[in-house]
Amino acid sequence: MGEEATALPEIDLDKVDEVVDPFLGKKGIMIPVLQNLQEEYGYLPRPAMEKAARKLKIPVSKMYGVATFYAQFHLAPRGRNIIRVCKGTACHIQGASKISDRITEILGITTGETTEDYRFTLEEVACIGACALAPVMTINDNPHGRLTPDRIQEILDSYE
Repeated sequence: MGEEATALPEIDLDKVDEVVDPFLGKKGIMIPVLQNLQEEYGYLPRPAMEKAARKLKIPVSKMYGVATFYAQFHLAPRGRNIIRVCKGTACHIQGASKISDRITEILGITTGETTEDYRFTLEEVACIGACALAPVMTINDNPHGRLTPDRIQEILDSYE
């Protein structure tokens, strides 16, 4: 993409205390703690998970097991803009793979990857639920339908 990589901000581990302390002594709190940590940092940084596990007296391996089991949790930083390309039947038939290929060509990333500048993360989803607009993608929950590979550059350019 030719842009310089944006450095990630330092991880402020004091935030872990703010997230975890309200849950101390309670049961069934691992998922809410992970959700709140991810909301705080944008993903689940290893040092934050390790500190949270120590504070909660939970094995780190158990916390990682939960974080890796659920698709909602992310162990690596994600882009400011999340692109989700529908791979459902209607979109597949209408050329969703050409849309994904064009995004990969423009951004230099494949499914599950994030651009070096943390501008975009590319994901594939089973269905967006907008079959009449096939092929369709969302960027940050904004739908873009009846896509052609020629429209992708303009759409991506409209996002910071």
